[in-house]
Parts: sequence; C-alpha cells; structure tokens
Amino acid sequence: MAIWLTENSKIIVQGMTGSEGSKHTRRMLKAGAKVVGGTNPRKAGTTVDFDGVELPVFATVAEAMAATGADVTVIFVPPAGTKTAVIEAIDAGIPLAVVITEGVPVHDSTEFWAYAESKGNATRIIGPNCPGIASPGASNAGIIPADITSAGRIGLVSKSGTLTYQLMYELRDVGFSTAVGIGGDPVIGTTHIDALEAFQNDPGTEAIVMIGEIGGDAEERAAAYIEKHVTKPVVAYVAGFTAPEGKTMGHAGAIVSGSAGTAQAKKEALEKVGVRVGKTPSETARLMREVMRSR
Repeated sequence: MAIWLTENSKIIVQGMTGSEGSKHTRRMLKAGAKVVGGTNPRKAGTTVDFDGVELPVFATVAEAMAATGADVTVIFVPPAGTKTAVIEAIDAGIPLAVVITEGVPVHDSTEFWAYAESKGNATRIIGPNCPGIASPGASNAGIIPADITSAGRIGLVSKSGTLTYQLMYELRDVGFSTAVGIGGDPVIGTTHIDALEAFQNDPGTEAIVMIGEIGGDAEERAAAYIEKHVTKPVVAYVAGFTAPEGKTMGHAGAIVSGSAGTAQAKKEALEKVGVRVGKTPSETARLMREVMRSR
C-alpha cells in the first residue's frame, strides 16, 4: 500500500519542457512512474521525446487532465511563476500538486495555500521547496532518487530532502510504503500531521519515521497529534542539535525564537508522547530497525 501516490497515479509535469522539468520527467519515467504529459502554453500541441517515450505538451492543466486522466501534477516552474501554476492546478481540480520549486516568496505560498483551502482543499499541495513523494516500486513524483531503497512497511515524512534520502538509504533493507518530503519553508501545503494521519490509516504502513528540524513548532504540534491519534510506532530525528545559537540554519522555516523551536525542545516534546528520537540519522535508522524487528 502507499499514501497519495500509487502505481495507478497519472502524472503531468508543469514546466516539462524546461531544463529541470525535462531532466526529472526522464528520471521519473525511468523509475516506472506513469508520466502522461506536461504543460507549457507556448509549446502546446507539440510532443517531447523522452528516450523513445513521446509525451504531449498541453496549454493548461485542465486540458492535460481532460486528455490524459492525470491526477497528479509535479511543478517545475521558476519562483516568479509558481503561484500562477499552483492556482491553475487548483482551478483544474487535480487531486495532488507537488511543488518542487525552491525560493517561492512566502507571500505567494500563503496565497495559493489559502486559495486551495477556499476551494475545499480538493487539491492536496506538497511543498513548495520539497523533493516530492515516492512510493518505491509503484511511482515517483518529484526528485527523490528511485534506486536508493526498496518497497516496504515504513512511512516517512520529512522537512529535509537530503535527510529523506539518507534515511531511505539506511533503511533500504526494510523498505518504505511511501516517503513524503514536505519541504522546509515557513508555509507549506502538507504538514507532518497530514502525513501522520495518512500513514496511521494506511494498512500497508507499520511504523513511521518523522524528520523535523529546528525552527517553528511543527514538531511540537505533531507530538500532540501523535499522543491523541497515532497508535503505530513513530521514530523521529530533529536536525539542528549542533546549530549555533542565534543562527538561521538551512531552510527558511528553520528560525529559532528563544527556547522555542530548538532541537532539544522538539526532542523532549516527542519523547514525552512515546516517540523514540535519534541524535543522528544513523541512530534514528537503528532505532527504527529495532522497532521493525520487534513486530
């Protein structure tokens, strides 16, 4: 089983003809994902060859959905055009929009997040500034490497792209149902809590790895949710234990205010509700391996 992205998902790529869009469309196809087309208003009506696979280019998401039955869009559009691209996807009613773009103005993210909510959240947004979502052996939407892990029973939700890859690789012998990179910006579409709820309800997921980082209170809120709603074992890692005091590290959302948002405060909040927290990614993988051996 998997959450949100399955072997039946039909993917389009907004910005498919650009350098990043075309590179990752090729990679997703090689991973076995069902990429069925892309959008670029200036090149509508043409096709692009991806190593023998001819994919059509449409003017809009709505046209692409009507022609292909697509239910996922992956957005590789420069920051200045990302808000327009996401709103177009929401207006088309596509169920899942994965926003890879880095450097999207927070004001723009806030606008398209609020717009999605005003439309009843019919479109789930993952990102922006995220690696995407991968269900190993089934599909891959974004930039997560497809060859670093196997299909299995662990669900993973992470703020960090590189730490997503590291945990997937370190636990490749156990494998993952789905890995979701939610991104580290201050405003994102899908949260830790959204993924925890989905993994809790997924019969193919037996345990959950949650990767957080310093800044904000997302991990504390996730801890409160776990205490009330999650019965599956959760293992966590919080990046930033060695971050110098007063420094902004990494993602735009990694901003610490006083004692709130520190790695230690997040670790304590999670451990208080029974989550095992590793001090390093490797220790986190070891803790998860212990959990899986005991099941």
